Amino acid sequence: MQELSVLIIGAGIGGLSAAIALRRAGHAVTLIERDPAWAVYGVGIIQQSNVVRAMDQLGMLDDFLDAACGFDAVEIFLPNGVKVARVPSPRLVEGRPANVGIARPALQKLLGDRAATLGAQIRLGLTATSFDDDGTQVTAQFSDGSSSVHDLVIGADGAYSQVRGMILPEIAPPVFTGQAVWRYNLPRPADLDALQVYNGPTGVGLVPMSADLMYMFVTTPEPGNPRYPLAGLAQTMRVKLANCSPAIRALGEAITDDTGVVYRPLEALMAHGVWSKGRIGLLGDAVHATTPHLGQGAGMAIEDAIVLAEELGAAATVEDALTAYRTRRYERCRYIVEASLAICNGQLGTGPAIDNAHATAEMFAVISKPI
Repeated sequence: MQELSVLIIGAGIGGLSAAIALRRAGHAVTLIERDPAWAVYGVGIIQQSNVVRAMDQLGMLDDFLDAACGFDAVEIFLPNGVKVARVPSPRLVEGRPANVGIARPALQKLLGDRAATLGAQIRLGLTATSFDDDGTQVTAQFSDGSSSVHDLVIGADGAYSQVRGMILPEIAPPVFTGQAVWRYNLPRPADLDALQVYNGPTGVGLVPMSADLMYMFVTTPEPGNPRYPLAGLAQTMRVKLANCSPAIRALGEAITDDTGVVYRPLEALMAHGVWSKGRIGLLGDAVHATTPHLGQGAGMAIEDAIVLAEELGAAATVEDALTAYRTRRYERCRYIVEASLAICNGQLGTGPAIDNAHATAEMFAVISKPI
């Protein structure tokens, strides 16, 4: 199939990656996003070796690395600060770093600019209100009263996907895990040359993003899924570090700006059945929302986009392509969701404790395999 008209709903990492992959394959792409400001968290994100490879496949590796900070290992620490392992990360693109840390706004700008340069039409402040799939094309009605006709519709609109609810309402919504994540940007210590992960009921990670900037993520048990007011949020995050190592507590003293704290309850979802209905399919968090314990949420969405474009080029029909795409992606995404949840449950004490060094090495072995 060539020169399909594709509508992508959701201009996050997965939707933008799909727009890039599909435009490179010669398809016409319209991408809509409900947020008129197209806002994104100001903190960072880990992109591991499979994402470095994916960015090479998308033809944008140089620009990606220019905006990021590379590193080649993950270091594992006990709660008291003792380092117990340094796990090397496989380099999947010769001569390039294995992993990177990158600011989320920088990643969104990079992907958005590339999608627009390739000719994707991006419309903000817009949602789809209904679909009419007649078996040959899909007519989409939009919140501004307009409509358009497409060969394929992709819902890349997150864990609470509106598209999923419209086509596959039987899929249960995401489930709160009992844990939340806190994120904050901090000055990068000169000796930080790897992702550092601290085990314990309060999990901590330090991720380099540039020569002088890193971000800290902290996972904490949050019974009852509380919501914290913005006023005093920095102090609340500092308090959450009370039982961490002296080095982490010292870093925490620099957490002072309430508006710089990003707090998010951790939820998970894995769609075990079909990921599409007719000519309408789903990707990314809409079908496999994972917790961040293995740093692979965005990576799975980017890989989804590449595989979907490949299957559209190989299949005889849109429906066949969507089925083949789900078949290729299911086991890999299921592994990431379940292995990440196992670490989460181990930290909460609701499951066996997980050896992070072993889990990290296993994850790298899995994601190093071709997609």
